[in-house]
Amino acid sequence: MTARHFALSAIGVDRPGIVAGVTGALVDLGCNLEDTSMSVLRGRFAVVMIVAGPESLEAEELEDALRPEAERLGLAVWAHEVDERSTAAAAGESWTVSVHGADHPGIVHGVAGALADAGANIVDLTTRVLPGDPAVYAMLIEVVVPDGSDGPALARRLAERGREMGVSCTMHSSDTDIL
Repeated sequence: MTARHFALSAIGVDRPGIVAGVTGALVDLGCNLEDTSMSVLRGRFAVVMIVAGPESLEAEELEDALRPEAERLGLAVWAHEVDERSTAAAAGESWTVSVHGADHPGIVHGVAGALADAGANIVDLTTRVLPGDPAVYAMLIEVVVPDGSDGPALARRLAERGREMGVSCTMHSSDTDIL
C-alpha cells in the first residue's frame, strides 16, 4: 500500500487525554504514527510527528479531521505533506553531547555553532532550566558526526567551547545508548 507522509505538530496547555485524543483521530483516518517527539515544556504539551496516511489524504483534510479534537483539547494543530525523497539520513556515527552550567544566553548557540562548524548534524536536542541559585541550564543533544570525522577531537573542541562559555560540555559515542 502506498502512503503519503505528513509532518503534524500540535501545542497547547498540558492535560490528560491529549495523546489519546490526537492518536484516536489519526487512527480513524487510517493513519499510522512513524516518528514522534512529545514533551511537556513549562505546562505546555508539544508534539511533532511523522504520520503515514492513505494516498488520497491531503494535509488540509488531516487538519480538518483533527479540528474537533484539537478544539476540545485546546490545541493548535498544523499539518503539511513531507516529501519522502528528501528524508535520507546522514551517514555518520551517533554521539551524545551533555551540557550543564549556570544559565545564561548563548549556550545553545555556542554549542550548536561548534557542532555545525564540524559538520555534525543535531538530530535531537532537549534543554531544561533547573531551579537553584544560580539556575542550572541542562542540555542533552544527539548528533550524527559525519563519516571520516574525528569524534574524540570534536569532543575536545566542545569541552573547550564549554569552558569558554562557563559550562561543562562532554560528548561520548552513543553506541550503547538506546533510543
